[in-house]
Amino acid sequence: MANLKISELQIATKLQGDELFAAVQDGVTKQTTINDVNNFIIPLNLSVTNGDVINLSDIEYNTTSLIKLTWVNPSGGVQVAVLNLPDATLPINTNRVLRFISNGGFTTNTHVELTPINGQTLDGSINDYLINKPYEGIQVWSNGVEWFIIQKKA
Repeated sequence: MANLKISELQIATKLQGDELFAAVQDGVTKQTTINDVNNFIIPLNLSVTNGDVINLSDIEYNTTSLIKLTWVNPSGGVQVAVLNLPDATLPINTNRVLRFISNGGFTTNTHVELTPINGQTLDGSINDYLINKPYEGIQVWSNGVEWFIIQKKA
């Protein structure tokens, strides 16, 4: 099959995870399976402060799956930053999981509003989800129509 063009190959089937594939490491060819490849989540460290509005639909967030939030320069009174969720209906976001975790600098007076956009919903609601505690975490998933909270801790 090495002499066939890609267009002449049979239609690809979905991987099951136990198929062998080659990997080259330091000039040595090895074999492994998708199931054996470790998935390490590398967080995006995002500093937020009062009045910030961050659109997670922006291209720099397209491959982000974990956002570690750090509150910067808290002062008196209630302070709010807004994180707009990406458009759940875009193909890039269908079946996408996003995780958010706050650092120890969050209080009940400093919070991030996790906001669905364009009339979309988060767990069936157009309301924001407030992240306003130290080390609070939330995980959301898009089904291609709306966002769902699939896990949270506080």
